[in-house]
Amino acid sequence: MLKQPNFILFITDQHRADYLGCMGHPVLKTPHIDAIAESGTIWNKFYVASPVCMPNRASFMTCRVPSSHGVRSNGIPLDRRNVTFVDLLREAGYKTALIGKSHLQPFSGKPATLARPETRDGFHRADGPLSEAIRHDHATYVAEHPERDRFDTELPFYGFDHVELVTRHGDRCLGNYREWVLEREPNIDRLIGAENQLPHDYVCPQAIRTAVPEELYSTTYIAERAEAWLKANADGDQPYFLMVSFPDPHHPFNPPGRYWDMYDPDDMETPAAFKTNAWDPPAHVAGVLQQREDGRANLKGMGAIGTSEREVREAQALTCGMISMIDDAVGRVRSVAGAKKAVTIFTTDHGDHLGDHRMLFKGAAAYEEVTRVPFIWNDPERDQAPTTNAIGQTHDIGVTILERAQIEAAIGMQGRSLLEGGRDLAFIQYDHQTTNPGLGRPPRAHTIRTERWRLSLFDGAEWGELYDLENDPGEFENLWDDPNSADERARLIEVLARAEISYVDRVPFPVSHA
Repeated sequence: MLKQPNFILFITDQHRADYLGCMGHPVLKTPHIDAIAESGTIWNKFYVASPVCMPNRASFMTCRVPSSHGVRSNGIPLDRRNVTFVDLLREAGYKTALIGKSHLQPFSGKPATLARPETRDGFHRADGPLSEAIRHDHATYVAEHPERDRFDTELPFYGFDHVELVTRHGDRCLGNYREWVLEREPNIDRLIGAENQLPHDYVCPQAIRTAVPEELYSTTYIAERAEAWLKANADGDQPYFLMVSFPDPHHPFNPPGRYWDMYDPDDMETPAAFKTNAWDPPAHVAGVLQQREDGRANLKGMGAIGTSEREVREAQALTCGMISMIDDAVGRVRSVAGAKKAVTIFTTDHGDHLGDHRMLFKGAAAYEEVTRVPFIWNDPERDQAPTTNAIGQTHDIGVTILERAQIEAAIGMQGRSLLEGGRDLAFIQYDHQTTNPGLGRPPRAHTIRTERWRLSLFDGAEWGELYDLENDPGEFENLWDDPNSADERARLIEVLARAEISYVDRVPFPVSHA
């Protein structure tokens, strides 16, 4: 058996676990991703460390939870002091490459929405590096900033020696992709965005029939550049780790060309939330739904919004189109000679409500559709079970790769090797800048997901959530105040408390006895 195998990791953005053919989707066809699963292992209960982009991507890279690596919410750069599993691969002699989305640093260019505390009358407040409890140099984290003229990334970039970036979403992607597409179509700006879209009759928010052709879309760029890197690097004696990272199927819903109408909205399933009147949404969800009913929802934003059944079907169909394009790109990359001999991994950073609980996009809640994600591990050198119901999490991926490469994880990495089995529970942290309309404050929630139960606690709220997923897989009946579930609630609160203790940061390591 090879001591240092090659690795190819495919990662998508905002991709639910059940939106793959091999994960049971009734309509979506993903033959190339399914081929990874055919001789690999599907993890049926794989969960994020945080259900939004930057915190979970930082957890993937550092093998630590958000409260440890510091990226609690979107908009916080991953501090360079953090050691990544890619750093350790590189130090051990691996070639390391990232093609596509990173999102370890902010790429919106917009100011933060979380307000800093006001200075009281008569008080002095320190400025600059003394204004926060830990000194940092976050102003220098501009590798993914949209106003950069060129994306010549300073290397190594979180352990990657080769980087070709794609930032943002939809057909407005920037980074090295922007340079590539301008070489092929100098007038690309005449094709991108809702203002230049092709005619259609969809009503779903952020359904955009892009005029950008398939051959110029970011998914094609990523496939082409990953192919090129493999052809130049895969046949040498030095082992490699290649991360192929797609910005799709994150909204806007804009699959290009033939992928737009590859799937019919009428063939999509209506979520259960639209078939019941018995559901009483918890406050943080009810506020989101009411905001849409009142016409106050930000339909062009990133956070969760209420939705209609028609919008849901359209969003589902367009998402399937975007995933099919990714699947074709995965097939292109895997067709390169030698690529199938690598340990191949497929995952994503978080899910999308896609109509479940009558919402679109992400945020607002720790429902399964946003916290449970696909994870497929294919090791051609080892026999593997086709599926497992063991629990795993995003911050376990890097430690598992290190274990397979026979490289020790850094002290303080909180993931565990999935080669040794799964976890007893998933521990999920959520922190957001924007005020939730049902909470009246920016939400901060911690969640545990056991084999059967999901419990969530919110900062500043006297209520919580408790769901029995064995009897209520749709998470419609909150048992928090149910007297018959009081003992289970108390037990799980203790389980959460013990999880909190176990995840307290263990670095820096002691340097002396006292």
